[in-house]
Amino acid sequence: MFDVLVIGGGNAALCAALMAKEAGASVLLLESAPKEWRGGNSIHTRNMRSMHDGPEDVMSDAYPEEEYWQDVLKVTGGITDEALARLTIKATANCRGWMQKHGVRFQAPLSGTLNLSKTNAFFMGGGKALVNAYFRSAEKLGVEIRYNATVTSLDIKDGKFLAAYVGDERIEARACVLAAGGFESNREWLKEAWGVNEFGEAPADNFLIRGTRFNKGVLLKQLIDMGADSVSDATQAHMVAIDARAPLYDGGICTRVDCVSFGIVVNKNAQRFSDEGEDFWPKRYAFWGRLVAQQPGQIGYSIIDSKVLGRFMPPVFPGDKADSLEDLADMLGLDREALLKTVREYNAACKVGTFDHTIMDDCHTEGIEPAKTHWALPIDTGPFYGYILRPGVTFTYLGLKTTEKANVHFGGKPSDNLFVAGEMMAGNVLGKGYAAGIGMAIGTVFGRIAGTQAAQCALSHQDTQNAAA
Repeated sequence: MFDVLVIGGGNAALCAALMAKEAGASVLLLESAPKEWRGGNSIHTRNMRSMHDGPEDVMSDAYPEEEYWQDVLKVTGGITDEALARLTIKATANCRGWMQKHGVRFQAPLSGTLNLSKTNAFFMGGGKALVNAYFRSAEKLGVEIRYNATVTSLDIKDGKFLAAYVGDERIEARACVLAAGGFESNREWLKEAWGVNEFGEAPADNFLIRGTRFNKGVLLKQLIDMGADSVSDATQAHMVAIDARAPLYDGGICTRVDCVSFGIVVNKNAQRFSDEGEDFWPKRYAFWGRLVAQQPGQIGYSIIDSKVLGRFMPPVFPGDKADSLEDLADMLGLDREALLKTVREYNAACKVGTFDHTIMDDCHTEGIEPAKTHWALPIDTGPFYGYILRPGVTFTYLGLKTTEKANVHFGGKPSDNLFVAGEMMAGNVLGKGYAAGIGMAIGTVFGRIAGTQAAQCALSHQDTQNAAA
């Protein structure tokens, strides 16, 4: 029997496995994906939001606890567990040395990463390199790893973990860490959660999945059905407005369209529907997928002109380009007159001050709804560009309620030997909204906590058994 069973193969699972092994436990890690697709959503990441009290090797200035907390408070609208959020924030200040010990390397942000040089530490080689480094370290330390090992059910009695099943195979362990992700690739669950909208549509039919196809939420659903305490709701997610040409799964970060805040976004009726300049893009990009999901047809159109080229990370796939707005409307399949009317009204409302995309500038609109509160410039200089957008789900927020020791809870009582980390509990901190890099912060911090606690539980149980013998 293994001391610790870790279910999952992404950042949180690997952090848990490494910490448990370092604590002296025997560890088995079960990854649902084949080896070539290992790593879950973590392979699509590129940085971690990190607290620091002064300039560091790859981060500028200082990003103290209170500023970090205010960012979390703002993006979540207060729907967060402050104690767990602050625990996460403070712990990020001490993670990077441990990460480097296990082979992760960092680099300064590249140009076009939008105000992240102060707040986020970037992984050299991105999330794929991070995951590979952790797997190499885990193998070297003696963690047993199995691929294509989808856990189909758990045996839990009175809140205590007894075993996991991979098909008909029963795998027992003294303690278990759940880090198997959300349910974003479970189309039926998404459809059930989102239902039918006012237009008679099932919005989830038009969702694309930015991350792994292996996050079905099977264990999450089973645990909730068994009475495990949960947080957030099934419609809340890290959801990005992405290029409509993206693949159904694993498009990752390259499908993101980062020009939203520099132009306007309209729906299929050529109507604007939200403030494109509400805040810096790293604090807003994960809202826009949800906004698009609420529009008819779950489709949006980001429209810019030539003045703003070079001010954002260009999308991988070029957008539609036209010398006139009329031609652009035709290319995008929008009604010409409706788009021209929207642009005329927007242009007339622009109060151009001193444009500066690096700060919350004073370029705004007056007299139209929705307002654009920053970076509002008239769309008047051809050629014009358009990008068709769809909702891209990265990970879901419905998860298992936990506390500072990462225990799964049943009826308010913590399990003695079942722990949770990563996307399966991120909703404790992220009731809604997102800030770039916080998912990796939560996964790293709670993966480390869960692994440590699981090892302590297993080893103390082993000591008790030895003493009894």
